[in-house]
Amino acid sequence: MPRPVAVVGPTGAGKSDTALAVAEAVGGEIVNIDSMQLYRGMDIGTAKLPPEDRRGIPHHQFDVLDVTEAASVARYRDAAIADVEAVRGRGRTPVVVGGSMMYVQALLDDWDLPPTDAAVRRRWEQECDRLGVERLHAVLAQRDPEAAAVIENRDRRRTVRALEVIELTGRPFAASQPPKDRPTRWGTSMVGLSATADWLNPRLEARVNRMFEQGLVQEVRSLVDLGLRRSSTAGQAIGYAQVLDHLSGELTLDEAVERTVTGTRRYARRQRAWFRRDPRITWFDASAPDVSDQVVAAVLEAVGGTTGESGSH
Repeated sequence: MPRPVAVVGPTGAGKSDTALAVAEAVGGEIVNIDSMQLYRGMDIGTAKLPPEDRRGIPHHQFDVLDVTEAASVARYRDAAIADVEAVRGRGRTPVVVGGSMMYVQALLDDWDLPPTDAAVRRRWEQECDRLGVERLHAVLAQRDPEAAAVIENRDRRRTVRALEVIELTGRPFAASQPPKDRPTRWGTSMVGLSATADWLNPRLEARVNRMFEQGLVQEVRSLVDLGLRRSSTAGQAIGYAQVLDHLSGELTLDEAVERTVTGTRRYARRQRAWFRRDPRITWFDASAPDVSDQVVAAVLEAVGGTTGESGSH
């Protein structure tokens, strides 16, 4: 059956457009691997591609959660595996696209996810209430610098989860993750869009400003009516968290924009560092005008110039 292709890299590098070009070339269908694009109604702030811009290509793992639900790596992995296998079963090529680091690892590697314990988690949640999320994140940074480097310092849920895993296993959170020198699930080919900070940062600032101009504040207001809260998983997404802080009076609108830009840049920096450690990724310069054409040519060469529709591999 067709072998999947994964398009990864930092936010704002142009992954969606490149993935569409690949899917058109190989007879593919898109499978999302961005944790916040799983949420219905979170469109502007996640740069979700509107249905009318999807070129008639089926998209999976978009708009599958309400904002009141907690996104889960394990839940996503199981659902996305089913989608990938269904796409392959139709003789088409799954084109996996996104940049949520742990989700990428859960889907493409054989990751035996760490155990959970409600009592231990509750104790760390109480500690978070006592210290505040940023101080708890500093505790995580002392115990597991690698996990802290990946997790946003105001991400309550993932900070608590990492400390829970450390307590339950006696090892750093990263120790549970499979090494990156093993073959990917399904033999997935991984391509990455690389971007220097000098090129990417101005694009990210422009994108954030455009999101606010397009109505991000209004989008968040409508989601609050549907149950979006600052403490929820969805409410911790970059952009949404800052707008919620603005709506609560904690930030001015200008401060919300500024902090969204800063948070987005910081997240992109973590993504670049994280993906760069994976030797299985073939990299392409995101700033090249013909980067999508380059990726398509490389993918077609890897599959012998045939498409998923003809049953390559």
